[in-house]
Amino acid sequence: MHGANLGTLLRTCDAAGACLAVPRLPWVPEALDRGNTLRRPACVHWVRGPLRWLAQQRAAGTRVLGVELAENAVRLADLPMARRPTVAVLGHERDGIPPEALDLLDAVVEIPMIGTGASLNVAVAGSLVLYKLAGFA
Repeated sequence: MHGANLGTLLRTCDAAGACLAVPRLPWVPEALDRGNTLRRPACVHWVRGPLRWLAQQRAAGTRVLGVELAENAVRLADLPMARRPTVAVLGHERDGIPPEALDLLDAVVEIPMIGTGASLNVAVAGSLVLYKLAGFA
């Protein structure tokens, strides 16, 4: 059901020197393993209460950036490289970021699309944003 998206995103995080924060849900360890081909342990933060964790990160001065289609979103091409610790929040491919998390975002970035799909695969979207934040793109 969850494919290899999390493991694929974990590999991108490793390539960019970032960590992946994931909720403590029963299916997450297998989903991470499925797409992960790294030969050494990667940086994974296991989060209980993602909303509380995001609020704590923001209170500590971390920028919280949502990847979402929104009226006030910054286009991916215009997203500057991160100059301070940044959390990129990715929602479900179909439903997006939960409404209760939207108030915890400092900004929103969107990935423009001209096709008929409403969203990209979460691993692809996360990788595009991560590379832009890291200054690689």
